[in-house]
Amino acid sequence: MSAEVHQFVIEALKNMNYDVADVTGETPLGPAGLDMESLSLAEIAIQVEDTYGVKFEEDEMESVALLTVAGLVKEIVERAAPSAVSS
Repeated sequence: MSAEVHQFVIEALKNMNYDVADVTGETPLGPAGLDMESLSLAEIAIQVEDTYGVKFEEDEMESVALLTVAGLVKEIVERAAPSAVSS
């Protein structure tokens, strides 16, 4: 599932007009990397919720901004796992 989620995140970033040509799993979402603004983080959180049923609360957005792409993917996969098991 990680590869699928990684591809989803990359496509979402590309659709939000981020240059993903040099993005790797180690690319930070925040200022040292993609420099995502809070509105962009909220947008990707909504897309993740719509696609995977994983919800990021508003008070988590600051810590999400500190993640790398791989960290975000890992967080999505871990949060999606319990609901996938119970389905």
